[in-house]
Amino acid sequence: MPEIEIIAWDFDGVLNRNIVKGEFVWHQSFETDIGASVQDFEQFIFHSGRFHDVLIGKRDLLDLLAQWIKAFHVTLSPEQVLTYWLEKDAKADEEVLSWLMATRPPSVIATNNEAHRARYIWDDMGYSKYMKKMFAAGPMGKRKPDASFFQQIEDWSGLPSERLLLIDDAEANVMAARKRGWQTFYFTDQTRHRLPTFLGIAE
Repeated sequence: MPEIEIIAWDFDGVLNRNIVKGEFVWHQSFETDIGASVQDFEQFIFHSGRFHDVLIGKRDLLDLLAQWIKAFHVTLSPEQVLTYWLEKDAKADEEVLSWLMATRPPSVIATNNEAHRARYIWDDMGYSKYMKKMFAAGPMGKRKPDASFFQQIEDWSGLPSERLLLIDDAEANVMAARKRGWQTFYFTDQTRHRLPTFLGIAE
């Protein structure tokens, strides 16, 4: 197996443990704190197709939140809702972070996140301290599992694809990277304990 020279870490579900028993943790107190139905919010933002353009940088998330606020008569501003959402969704997996810090090859983030959250992850959550670069769908204009997402990382690295490793919890992303010749680790609750050995580090 070729030596790994860059490790690309997915964020949500790998570096960030923001889903508990199949539910996003920010759901838990949303209705009490925001004063609006979390089901209506999810339907309007995610299940209507509106979020697609946000995710790939064609629309600003604050604009979409403003539309939702107007439709459901929410009293908070788009900025207040976004700040709440970002803070509630920040649940760094400290164990995984410790494994990242113990690895020898440089690391990057490879995530399907829009621009506001990408900046929050990099700056406010402090991942800039551990990573060489962040590849996020919003700023890139492409999302996993699109081949062009992986192509941009390959072009930046200047490395053969077989020297790149993707750690991701979405099987479609793992398969897409593998198809391009990347090394991969499919990260799940059942496989996470094998990651330190896979990376060649002591637990």
